[in-house]
Amino acid sequence: MTITRRFWISLALSFPMLLQMGLMPLTGWMLPGGDWTALTLTTIIMVISARPFLQSAIASFKKHHSNMDTLVAIGTTTAYGFSIYAMANQQPVFFETAAFVTTFILLGQVLETKMRRGASSAIEKLLGLQAKQANVLRNGHFQLLPVADIVVGDTIKVKPGAKIAVDGIVVKGSSSIDESMVTGESIPVEKHAGDYVIGATINGSSTLEYQAHRVGNDTMLAQIVELVKRAQNSHAPIQNLTDRVADIFVPVVLILAILTFLIWYVFLGVSVAHALVFAVSVVVIACPCALGLATPTALMVGTGRGAKMGILIKNGEVLEAVDGIETVVFDKTGTITEGTPRVVQVVGNKSKVIQIAASLEADSEHPLASAIGKEAADRSIALLPVQNFRTQSGVGVTGQVSGAAFSVGKIGDLKISSAFQVNAKAMQADAQTVVYVGNQERVIGLIGIQDAPKPTSQAAIADLRAQGLKTVMLTGDNQQVADAIASQVGIDTVIANVLPDQKADYVSRIQRSQRVVFVGDGINDAPALSTATVGIAMGSGTDIAIEAGGIVLMRNDLRDVSRALTLSRKTFRRIKLNLFWAFVYNVVGIPVAAGLFYFIGLTLSPEIAGLAMALSSVSVVASSLLLNSTKITPALG
Repeated sequence: MTITRRFWISLALSFPMLLQMGLMPLTGWMLPGGDWTALTLTTIIMVISARPFLQSAIASFKKHHSNMDTLVAIGTTTAYGFSIYAMANQQPVFFETAAFVTTFILLGQVLETKMRRGASSAIEKLLGLQAKQANVLRNGHFQLLPVADIVVGDTIKVKPGAKIAVDGIVVKGSSSIDESMVTGESIPVEKHAGDYVIGATINGSSTLEYQAHRVGNDTMLAQIVELVKRAQNSHAPIQNLTDRVADIFVPVVLILAILTFLIWYVFLGVSVAHALVFAVSVVVIACPCALGLATPTALMVGTGRGAKMGILIKNGEVLEAVDGIETVVFDKTGTITEGTPRVVQVVGNKSKVIQIAASLEADSEHPLASAIGKEAADRSIALLPVQNFRTQSGVGVTGQVSGAAFSVGKIGDLKISSAFQVNAKAMQADAQTVVYVGNQERVIGLIGIQDAPKPTSQAAIADLRAQGLKTVMLTGDNQQVADAIASQVGIDTVIANVLPDQKADYVSRIQRSQRVVFVGDGINDAPALSTATVGIAMGSGTDIAIEAGGIVLMRNDLRDVSRALTLSRKTFRRIKLNLFWAFVYNVVGIPVAAGLFYFIGLTLSPEIAGLAMALSSVSVVASSLLLNSTKITPALG
């Protein structure tokens, strides 16, 4: 039976007793049947509405543990059991206490459930973005089919204003695509043949045809939904403290309740019923439900809001790890820079240098190799066959072209003329990466390749520095090029000439003295992303990098690094604030419930204690929901 149904049953059966409490002092009206009616109504409540509390408490007891339901179960069964005893001995009863406490606690849980649904609405909204049908090319003509029937390789036509059904690659046409619902980027993105389109985004100005590349659970939208689900159901390390406190807290509360009863009954001489009211109030007010909600509700709201901003936080551990971060380390290519380098200068016999370099780099997927290959194509230079091809990671390639041995990459042991040296230094000072092309003995040419910083990189670095964070750039480029890029964007420290497999080692060294965030996008960034205190992967990067990162930035905007860190810190601080108020509530509430201020007229009956406990839980959830309205702007911690 659902919590909502249990609540309504409990409320309906409690209402007659509530009516009696209100009318009896004024009119003398009592329930027909008196205590027998109260016993019947409360028994049904205990059997139907309160039974899950009892079952949970018993299950925990068998495992030698206690939980929040333990206090609820003990409070309600004590009130119920004593009332039966008192009724048999013709003494005052308080069946209504057991009924009202159950009702108010269920009221709190119903409100919590409703607020949780609101907090997790990000997933439902994401799922609602998926197109339901699409025009798919089958048997020579386009026909309207359910999205579930699309398979990889299908050609799909999408008209202006319609949704992209699944992830794919444009094969015909060009248009602007609104990707804000998935990436958070408000500006439409121009798409042409060969460009990637994302399912659930909206086509703008023209008709497109694209080939399905990822369908079903493999689409970006499906993966985002899965990441958000995992994050919202994850367990932040700080919650371990909450669990340990609750495990100790419950036995302490029971001891306090027993002491309260003994002090009032034995030392202060009140009746058993009166002393029991104080004891039950202590048990009910101390129920640490708010404590249990402090972490998961803030986690759900924070990660849900991040998803709407195009920032995917994978789990609660990331939120806690961000707290205390001191340094942000960046990969250069594709992270700080555009990641699409182009040839800007060739020194030497231009056609020959490009032909040799492009022939040797033809099978390489390195961004610099792609730039050289594109330059050869633009110059209509034919590639030559290569024999004895060899590659050295981070150094370059060698091979025989037309029977002669050549190398492309770093200078290594090659001899270089003074003229080439002057040219190389000038190119590097201009932030160009210099690729040396040489024969067996000496350098025969230079290729200057430039990868410009992203337009947002400088502002992104400024945002981080405004937060008091140190910034470091790791790159395989030489020191001059690295320094030039760093100067343009405002990086504090540059570590150059780093081989791909050395990035994680450098991150580890920095981490010996400070907590580190690493931001990267490539396959070779995955070890560093995993090694850092927190890894942030650019959404435009490789699947391996995205899997290794604890945070994924879907918009490929470096300013989102600052936003991600700010959101994570605010979410974690909200968790700590929730925990603080939950503890304060119990610390303040228990002395009042125990009757410590009875002699100045300040008391809490079990019913009011139950209502207050329920409202405290709701206040914690409401506090978490405030994360939806807090500002997440750069340079604000």
